[in-house]
Amino acid sequence: MQKRGPANCGRLLFTTITALSLAIMYAPVLYLLLASLNPDAQLGLVSPSRYSLKWYFALLDDGRLAGALKESALVGLATAALATPIGLSAALAYRAMTRLRGVFLLVILSAMFVPGTIEGLGLSATLRVVGLAPSWVTIAIGHLLWTLPFAAVVSLIGLSAVRPSTIAAARDLGAGPIRAFVDITLPLMRTNLISSFVFAFLLSLNEQARAYYLAGRQNTLPLYMFGAMNSGASPTIYAFSGAIIIVSVAVVALVFAGLVGQQSQRPRQAPGKTSY
Repeated sequence: MQKRGPANCGRLLFTTITALSLAIMYAPVLYLLLASLNPDAQLGLVSPSRYSLKWYFALLDDGRLAGALKESALVGLATAALATPIGLSAALAYRAMTRLRGVFLLVILSAMFVPGTIEGLGLSATLRVVGLAPSWVTIAIGHLLWTLPFAAVVSLIGLSAVRPSTIAAARDLGAGPIRAFVDITLPLMRTNLISSFVFAFLLSLNEQARAYYLAGRQNTLPLYMFGAMNSGASPTIYAFSGAIIIVSVAVVALVFAGLVGQQSQRPRQAPGKTSY
């Protein structure tokens, strides 16, 4: 009988820890998804033979929920439309810098670690000073500050696949900076930019802490669900949560499949040769 070496034991330990971490992360989500198929008014698991889409169909009659979803979609689209090009610009600036690159990146990424309640409260006070009343615009500004670091990171990952030698070759052939950017950089980063847009949209769609301080009469989806939970949640909230889970997983899976497809279509460079 062959003995297990330290490498095999370490691999087994790593696999066990990873599986346990994934179970802890996704067990509540899976429980909520299965509980949303319960036809009863009380949240809980039932046998698969009793699964029903009753509360999913009831979503169609919830006008307030539809209004909150529309508001969140508007804010999310505005946030993603701004965060994607700004994040790309930050990535390009980082790559072009020769000094203080670490400081520049630290300033961009530091927004990830600011608590949402503090950032929302501070931004609310600042916007009132400049006379900007709470609206979907102020919510989008708060969400932009939240999503921008993530968009910049995704753009940096995509930009790492663009070789400087390829850009230099285009410039040597007479292409200007803008032409080289449009013809070379953007096509190579297309999938990453789509990922950045989707990532920013989903982050905005689920953000509650900042929206709480920046919303006026608007009621975004997380704010509506938070209020509904405090007043005794209807089972339709759980059904809607399940729908959001399914849509989010499907969108992320499509983006991931696009990234994998893009990587597989790139020609592999032969050893010792430089591709221009």
